[in-house]
Amino acid sequence: MAQTLVEIIIHVVFSTKNRENLIAPEIEKELFAYIGGILRKHESVLLAANGTENHVHLLILQSKKIALSDLIREVKRASSLWIKQKDSVFDGFQWQSGFGAFSVSKLQIEIVKKYIANQKEHHKTESFDDEYRKFLQRYEMDFDEKYFLD
Repeated sequence: MAQTLVEIIIHVVFSTKNRENLIAPEIEKELFAYIGGILRKHESVLLAANGTENHVHLLILQSKKIALSDLIREVKRASSLWIKQKDSVFDGFQWQSGFGAFSVSKLQIEIVKKYIANQKEHHKTESFDDEYRKFLQRYEMDFDEKYFLD
C-alpha cells in the first residue's frame, strides 16, 4: 500500500494549575476558537471543546504528523500566552503540566461530543477531580496521587 492512512480521535482533558478557577466564561468561546486554530496549524481538527473555570475537554482528530505530547504541549503553550495577553487579570495563568488523553472510536464521537457539551451541567454535581479519577479508572490507567493536583 502506497498510502499511510490514519484516523486518531482523542479526548484530551487538562486543568489549570492547581485547579484554579481562571477560565473566565467571557473568554471561553474565543479560547476554544484559538485552540482550534493552533490545532489546524498542526493539521489536526478540533471536533468539540468545552469545560469549566478550571479545566477543558477537547475532542481532537489528530494529525499523523505530530506526536500527541508535542501537539498538546503546543496547545497549552500558545493558549496560555494568548490568555495572558487578554488582560492583566490573567498574568498568572498556567495550565497543569500534565494531561489525560483517551482514545475514542469513530462510533463514539457523538456520545463524547454530547458529554463535552454538557460539562457545565455535569460539574454542578461532580468535581473535576472525581470526574478525572473516573476516567482514569474506566480506562484502567495507573496514576500517582502525588502528581494528581499539579
